[in-house]
Amino acid sequence: MTVDDLFTKKQQQVLNQELNNHRWKLMINYGAARAGKTFVDNFVFLYEVKHAARTAKSEGIKYPMYILAGVSSKAIANNILNEIANTFGLTFKFDKHNSFKIKFPGLPAVKIVQTFTGSISGLGAIRGMTSYGAYINEASLANKEVFEEIRSRCSKHGARVVCDTNPDVPTHWLKTDYIDNPKHSSEIISNHFTMDDNTALDPEYVAGQKATTPSGMFYDRKILGLWVAGEGLVYQDFDKQKNLISRDEFNKRTVNQQLTYYAGVDWGYEHDTSIVVLADDNNGNTYLVEEHTGNLQQIDYWVDIAKQIQQEYGFNIPFYCDTARTEHIDKFKENHINALYGYKAVLKGIETVAGLIKKRKFMAIQEGIQKFLDEIYQYVWDDKTGEPVKEHDHVMDAVRYAIATRQWNHDYNQPHDNYEQQEQLLADKGLIDYPDDLF
Repeated sequence: MTVDDLFTKKQQQVLNQELNNHRWKLMINYGAARAGKTFVDNFVFLYEVKHAARTAKSEGIKYPMYILAGVSSKAIANNILNEIANTFGLTFKFDKHNSFKIKFPGLPAVKIVQTFTGSISGLGAIRGMTSYGAYINEASLANKEVFEEIRSRCSKHGARVVCDTNPDVPTHWLKTDYIDNPKHSSEIISNHFTMDDNTALDPEYVAGQKATTPSGMFYDRKILGLWVAGEGLVYQDFDKQKNLISRDEFNKRTVNQQLTYYAGVDWGYEHDTSIVVLADDNNGNTYLVEEHTGNLQQIDYWVDIAKQIQQEYGFNIPFYCDTARTEHIDKFKENHINALYGYKAVLKGIETVAGLIKKRKFMAIQEGIQKFLDEIYQYVWDDKTGEPVKEHDHVMDAVRYAIATRQWNHDYNQPHDNYEQQEQLLADKGLIDYPDDLF
């Protein structure tokens, strides 16, 4: 086996920097999904740990430490430790603090201290320690203060930090303060990956990803690895000729199908409340069957609408709800309506809906909609925040809650009617929010 068999040309570029350039203090490998960033970073990580062990031996230090950081313990396990175990056959013995050691022959064992960057609490695991280096996975998702604290802890001679990340908005602090900052040009090196850089991927997989990834921001980030914000319409691929059908056409398409019905709810009062009903068929198609949108109505009005939907589509039909008004969810439940907390990760939810639209797997029934078309052609990106403008979004949000929560349930193998289990899992992952006065 040759180096070309194991590493792509882009990965070899990174390794050459690791082995031959001793000036850098921070390496940022960023870009497209499935581009090979984490794979090569895992090799760099082991090189750096060995370098730490050599430096510690030369200094007479018996117990050197090194930081391994990620958004969560699950992310570190899945992205790094499991991959290293599979590639090198290593096993890890964890202590009560979730730390472990890596030992190279003739060198002191290096203690690997894990810390989590998703919140400010990650400071606790590393505060006060002195590190010979750090590896930060998914750096754009890190709390900035934790990221900077990790760098400050790497104060031993020759200590360096390597990190990988998918791109975010172009104003993200990792890009503006580090990648693009000319003051750090001698200390920071960065490598941009595209999906095409990973020549080990199946060409059919790459072609499929390019064909089905939503146009605009999602394509630019996921395929091209660019730091971009959304511009223009959120659902650029929506086409009335291909994503809008008549009731008769829906009936013809689904005559031999077993449909699964579910609903999404976005609460309002002066602004619109929207309840939508969707149906999935056996072929992976999703239909917007009907929409109920209006304002200046009390919750009892929407309870009546939900009960009408139950009569039409089944008593146990789930209603995936906006969690901004938990008292309304409780009111639904008091009236024996299967109201559940909706998945609220905005970009992930939009990407899920946009993917269905681009693949022509999402169709709206024209006789069943009220404001859907008005909204979808006015639903635009805010180029400053990287999220949609909070206007013309009530039907859009209701559709997103429904589709994204159902997809989340499928991905995590969760029963959609288990309220308590779903609520706890969504809360643990930070994917639902509560009013400030709830606790």
